[in-house]
Amino acid sequence: MVGSSEIDYNNNVYPNGNGSINGALEEKLDELRKHVGKAEGDPLRIVGVGAGAWGSVFIALLQDSYGHFRDKVSIRLWRRAGRQVDRATAEHLFEVINSREDVLRRLIRRCAYLKYVEARLGDRTLNADEILKDGFCLNMIDTPLCPLKVVTNLQEAVWDADVVVNGLPSTETREVFEEISRFWKERISPPVIISLAKGIEAELEPVPRIVTPTQIIHRASGVPMENILYLGGPNIASEIYNKEYANARICGAEKWRKPLAKFLRQPHFIVWDNSDLVTHEVMGGLKNVYAIGAGMVAALTNESATSKSVYFAYCTSEMIFITHLLAEEPERLAGPLLADTYVTLLKGRNAWYGQMLAKGELSLDMGDSIKGKGMIQGVSAVKAFYELLGQSSISVLHPEEKKPVAPVELCPILKTLYSILITRDFPSQAILQTLRDETMNDPRERIAIAQSHAFYIPSLLGQ
Repeated sequence: MVGSSEIDYNNNVYPNGNGSINGALEEKLDELRKHVGKAEGDPLRIVGVGAGAWGSVFIALLQDSYGHFRDKVSIRLWRRAGRQVDRATAEHLFEVINSREDVLRRLIRRCAYLKYVEARLGDRTLNADEILKDGFCLNMIDTPLCPLKVVTNLQEAVWDADVVVNGLPSTETREVFEEISRFWKERISPPVIISLAKGIEAELEPVPRIVTPTQIIHRASGVPMENILYLGGPNIASEIYNKEYANARICGAEKWRKPLAKFLRQPHFIVWDNSDLVTHEVMGGLKNVYAIGAGMVAALTNESATSKSVYFAYCTSEMIFITHLLAEEPERLAGPLLADTYVTLLKGRNAWYGQMLAKGELSLDMGDSIKGKGMIQGVSAVKAFYELLGQSSISVLHPEEKKPVAPVELCPILKTLYSILITRDFPSQAILQTLRDETMNDPRERIAIAQSHAFYIPSLLGQ
């Protein structure tokens, strides 16, 4: 199990495989180094920016696979300093440590165990960056990772990076990459950026349009779009680190997506490459929108398989409709795209959030940054998609009423989620009323409309 492995920084030992596996990994690393243009003796510098669950796991996977090639690669992770670990979390963390003999022995060998004892007793306050160095992500305490090289100074972390992995929430991406751009002004060549962010922004002036995380990074940093990629798939961070089989797609320009797909691929984590950056990023934001509703339906119907499947049919038809507004020939909702939607509706943090709201265990007044879960990105995405698709200036012809309407009028679930989460006009139960509306059309009709290409609006992506 990956979670039980340990990186020994004092010995050039690879703990997770034999010599043949080691040789194959080194070959993949050498290929990427050559593609980047690294000279002998100059390590490939990979930096994670943002230490949420998926961002931390992604860097930990690379550390487990390549970290022992210290003369060829440097892997580090940036997170903000100063975030304190509360007493209850420290107590739980202590229980996790003592339930895992491998983790316990590792901390004792590193002379790091005592601080967790002191934190458990209330005699010491731990910081999030401090425990991350020992492999504990604050948003994923129950899944210990390998030890990580953590940097809290942003300039130190990124100024000479060759590959940057964006693990920030989409709502924080612009601010951080605007700051990063100041450190890259003197660079001769731009870095390669892999964005894991799932979310979107809406710009309403001068022309309504959607802005994806890769576009935000491009604008904020000045890095060319051909150097910015998106990676997404049916990925629950803790399960991937524990070697549950998973797959993903890395999307963007062919120059980088093919070598990176090969570099990132592992026996339990298959990475394919794909050219359709737009559809995958938009779907990455949309799935979080509809996952909140899926959680509500699950909670309100006592996990009714029938109700959840009906919801799945309706929400995927709206997702297909929306992507056909944004792209003329979007990738079909199948394979990893469909699987990503399915797993997010089934088990992601946004689905959990919807469940907790419907059960009354959370309230909207608590905000969308939840302790132990991180940012619930579906909330801001609901607002962005609704405001964008609610603009009368991008009206479409209603197929039955034969009159111009805003596109959001053909997305009743999105409208309901906006009324629940943003304007707060209705309680969570309203999602069931929408689902059971006798006037709802067969989802196939919405899909057929979308696939007719009649509603494609190039301006929505600034094209």
